[in-house]
Amino acid sequence: MTGVSRHLGGVLARRLAADPSVDKVIGVDVIPPPRDIGGAEFIRADIRNPMIGKVIAQGDVDTVVHANVIATPTFAGGRTPQKEINVIGTMQLLAACQKASSVKRLVVKSTAAVYGSTPRDPAMFTEEMSAKRLPSSGFGKDSIEVEGYVRGFARRRPDAEILTLRFANIIGPRIRTSITDYFNLPVIPVPFGYDARLQFFHEDDAIAALARGVTGSATGVVNLAGDGVLTVLQAASLVRRPVVLVPMAAAGTIGGLGKRFGLVDFNADQMTYLAFGRGMDTTAMRKSFGFQPSFSTRAAFEDFARTVTPIYPSVDAVSGAVGGLVGAAQQVLGRPARGSH
Repeated sequence: MTGVSRHLGGVLARRLAADPSVDKVIGVDVIPPPRDIGGAEFIRADIRNPMIGKVIAQGDVDTVVHANVIATPTFAGGRTPQKEINVIGTMQLLAACQKASSVKRLVVKSTAAVYGSTPRDPAMFTEEMSAKRLPSSGFGKDSIEVEGYVRGFARRRPDAEILTLRFANIIGPRIRTSITDYFNLPVIPVPFGYDARLQFFHEDDAIAALARGVTGSATGVVNLAGDGVLTVLQAASLVRRPVVLVPMAAAGTIGGLGKRFGLVDFNADQMTYLAFGRGMDTTAMRKSFGFQPSFSTRAAFEDFARTVTPIYPSVDAVSGAVGGLVGAAQQVLGRPARGSH
């Protein structure tokens, strides 16, 4: 299992190690897990290195869980190492799986970001649909490449069972992601004229779904999201944060500024997501995968929101934040931003 030094991976490793149907769990990562992973064995290994093949061969591994596709560049040390881990790491891992005859099952943690986000999107994406416009950068683009390599592996190893789980934004009281950082901002920038529909998946449900994927027999691609949707403005209200409406043309710039000052790591594609949103059909999750989340989209977000410290800024503070955001956007764009008032 890859990615055990991260929150979800560590908790999943501990859960699987305690499962009587699982003989042994081998967790690999480039750094030791910061939390206890129970009875799982940890091996320091970099999936970008062909040596990962020795770990799989020597462990006589029959199931590989790839949970180390990193969503946020900050957590990987920057965009370059993020892409190397996501893309090069996946290539090396799958090459090792292809050579290991013991490997009979592959479970890949993917993301709804592969569907992109545009105003021409369907209300709900099914697993057979593809993006109207492919993500141009970041996590979404990496995930599309990762899924492409997984399909290639499926052609080369038709004897292996392969399950790809596309998660909506995972959220909860303990996990930290770019979306939790966004809703922790003291003032939340929202693209002017938009109120995107969002879906969330609770971290506890994500761990339960991954565990089911490992110990079950389901194959194919499965969308995973909590019931219902939540709009950006509704979510901002739940975390009791003021919002500032920014022109869509400046949304990417605002995201870049947030990244520069260490507040939130958002690229242009993610800011587009906050304008147009995304919805996934979860029929397959219930029928073919046999999973029912314990948390709806709203309940998952509310559980996260309880951990967010309320901020009640003064009028002057809000005005200053708005002025700073708009002024910075105007400087970068080189022209006054419409709707800035």
